[in-house]
Amino acid sequence: MTLLAIFALGLKQTTRVHHQHFCLGEERPGLHCKDMKNCVFDKLYFEKVFSEARMRPYYNRYPGNEIKAIRHYKQNIRLAESLEPSLSVFEVTLRNAVIRELERMTGQKEWYLFFKTHPVLNTLYKYITTASNHITSWGEYVTADKINGELTLGFWVSLFNAEYERYLWKDLRRAFPNLAKKKRQRKTVSDPLNTIRTLRNRVFHNEAISWSLRRLNELHDTIVTVIQWMNPALPLWLSSVDRFETVSTRVFIEWYGVWKYWGARRYMRWHLGAR
Repeated sequence: MTLLAIFALGLKQTTRVHHQHFCLGEERPGLHCKDMKNCVFDKLYFEKVFSEARMRPYYNRYPGNEIKAIRHYKQNIRLAESLEPSLSVFEVTLRNAVIRELERMTGQKEWYLFFKTHPVLNTLYKYITTASNHITSWGEYVTADKINGELTLGFWVSLFNAEYERYLWKDLRRAFPNLAKKKRQRKTVSDPLNTIRTLRNRVFHNEAISWSLRRLNELHDTIVTVIQWMNPALPLWLSSVDRFETVSTRVFIEWYGVWKYWGARRYMRWHLGAR
């Protein structure tokens, strides 16, 4: 037997063993396969892989219909993925806009040193300390740029809380130059920032966000609106990488059908006064 024949036989046997291992039900409970291309993933499999607690809301939503529950979970992943570009652009834009105003307010690149000595803002310095500790634990030097990058979205949003309004809002409102002056109030900004932060955390922690497509579209609109408050041209650029509307439309059609989709569009046009 030639070396080539021996190699081919060995490859064939290895492949067969791999497929047999893949199809053993006791190895992967809830997974039923005839071959690599024909697998059925059932409730037991998803509960084992993703945990029973994570899957429970989907199964509760569709009692007795695990196929539909698993399908909904898949749609949730698709929608979460499609929100990442807008959420990322929002977070980076907010951070840089706020840093710019903090540097202007304090007159120094290390704006956080001002917080350390302030009788009220010093309560926020614990976040700076945590960020600094993370940086040093990696064996790196602490710099203003690294501190800025390490601080969480929760920190930047907290700067707009009511308890800091007297000390920060007068300067931080300049981060939103395209928000109409009559609407440029702390609460007008703080509420959507916290709403977006909650959505962002749910997306990045793989939690359920897809119970209402209408509400999810409203939240996406809020993200784009706040970005526009900071930079009017940025939503145009964002649209080149933002697939949320496309994915949301596809999910709606797959779930409810094309006729309901067009009916919903007609309702929205009428509701908005566009005949």
